[in-house]
Amino acid sequence: MRTEDALPKLLGLGFSEAEAAILADHFIEAERRGKRGHGLARIDWLADERFEGRGAGRLVVDEEGYQRWDGEGAIGYLMLAAICRAQIESPPATARVVVAADCFPSGMLGYWTRQLAEAGLVAVLTATSPPRLAHPDGGPRLAGTNPLSIAVPSTDGPPVVADVSMGEVTYGDVIAGRATEEDLVPFGGKKAYKAFALALGLQLFVDALAGEDYGAVLVVAQPYADPVPGLRRVASGVRLPGDGPTKA
Repeated sequence: MRTEDALPKLLGLGFSEAEAAILADHFIEAERRGKRGHGLARIDWLADERFEGRGAGRLVVDEEGYQRWDGEGAIGYLMLAAICRAQIESPPATARVVVAADCFPSGMLGYWTRQLAEAGLVAVLTATSPPRLAHPDGGPRLAGTNPLSIAVPSTDGPPVVADVSMGEVTYGDVIAGRATEEDLVPFGGKKAYKAFALALGLQLFVDALAGEDYGAVLVVAQPYADPVPGLRRVASGVRLPGDGPTKA
């Protein structure tokens, strides 16, 4: 699919113009960064899964240090777009935990944390998915690939944005035809139990806060210091996470 076809195709699936624009921007940015599993292949997947525009959920608890959003089955992309916009428009005085309940999928998490870091906030985001990873020794699939993204703003350039899935491949790679479901194992080879433990920990962390349906948990905070310029000096030209598009 060509990038110029993304918006018309999404409109044809029943999304509003505003919803389609959010989705298209996400998918095109994923393609630009070489993350094709989160790119244009997701549009056909949305069609196959019969997702349609369901709004962006609603804010049901709004406190200075805590927000809870109820998606009621909302598409995670749209809900996280609304959540990020709300944090940027009304940032916390110090820090805030934001729970996004009953929404899926969340997409390329670095896309969301980058927006927050560009607005000057430190951000940590994780999200759950259907169980895809089994213990390295075998057994049932117990955890999703449960990505984790951390973004830290910088005064001397773009933020540092880490975005890592706990799987050797992502389910998006399966959707894009770059992997099979059999390839969905915790990353790390002989040390894969570490990724499995982190995937399971993130799974239970989100489940405990969001509930039994798929969801996401975001932490945003005002930075106390600016460590990135010093890191860049020490790194001396080494490409840091989020510095630019990755290779496909």
